Amino acid sequence: GLNQPQIQPGKTFVYEFVARRPGTFMYHPHADEMTQMAMGMMGMWITHPKGRHPLINDVDRDYCFLLNAFDVEPGSMTPKINTMLDFNIWSFNSRVFPGISPLVARLGERVRMRVGNLTMTNHPVHVHGIEFEVTGTDGGPVPKTARWPEVTTDIAVGQMRQIEFLADEPGDWAVHCHKSHHTMGAMGHDVPTMIGVDHRGLVQKIQKLVPDYMVMGERGMADMGEMEMELPVNTFPMMTGAGPYGAVEMGGMFTTLKVRADQKPGDYTDPGWYTLPAGTQAYEYQGAPLQPAPSAAQPAMPGMPGHGHNHPPAQVRKPMGHGNHH
Repeated sequence: GLNQPQIQPGKTFVYEFVARRPGTFMYHPHADEMTQMAMGMMGMWITHPKGRHPLINDVDRDYCFLLNAFDVEPGSMTPKINTMLDFNIWSFNSRVFPGISPLVARLGERVRMRVGNLTMTNHPVHVHGIEFEVTGTDGGPVPKTARWPEVTTDIAVGQMRQIEFLADEPGDWAVHCHKSHHTMGAMGHDVPTMIGVDHRGLVQKIQKLVPDYMVMGERGMADMGEMEMELPVNTFPMMTGAGPYGAVEMGGMFTTLKVRADQKPGDYTDPGWYTLPAGTQAYEYQGAPLQPAPSAAQPAMPGMPGHGHNHPPAQVRKPMGHGNHH
């Protein structure tokens, strides 16, 4: 209603504009915004320069993906449209690991990644195995004097970040949001910590009433991804995906960058898992059991117990927020 009438169901509107500058941009509706974006009505477009641009490099691979978030009940097909913060599906281009294609590159190629964020939180996107530079934002190309090497860039709500790097290390490298719960899929976190709790006797008693009962979380959260318990149809599992050496324990905003010396130019097919050269992978120690280092007696620090000072106990006042401010 601000600049045009709303587009009613069954109607078609034509938009014409001049692409004034090159860059990467996002689009989404402003009519019933929460509903329509929650249903996935959003995307990106790229305006390329007509010719050579002093701040835009030639690249061999150019990837573009949008960060999406959805709140979908287990077994449901329709996102909850009124959710603003408590999402359970975090995705790249509406795809979640392991159901997402890898990014591939030939060794020595220059790669560009354009990442737009239309979720309701920021995302620190991290790329393993390389160092990159932020070469563009929503406002246009970044001057070369304002670029520096990075491995993670934070993308705020409504922002786009364009990064570029040289794929100079062969291997399979993780690309993911560095907020841990954004790579856990639809995993609940409102559960007590069971690490270190001896509940073997309790389990036996419960199994007399519920034979299929299992203890969860006594060794952390990774086991939950391995259980693969039966779920309702159309339910996104959590922390799944397998690599060449076992469970990857990832979901949501996670994929891989696969760099190969024999990847042909312009070939985007998945080359499979990387074979690590001999001597470049961690291995299990097979020697004699390691003994703990002896603890040397350390003199007490000044002001610490045993140093002869008799300090009064510390008085701690917890903050009470702004309740007493007028």
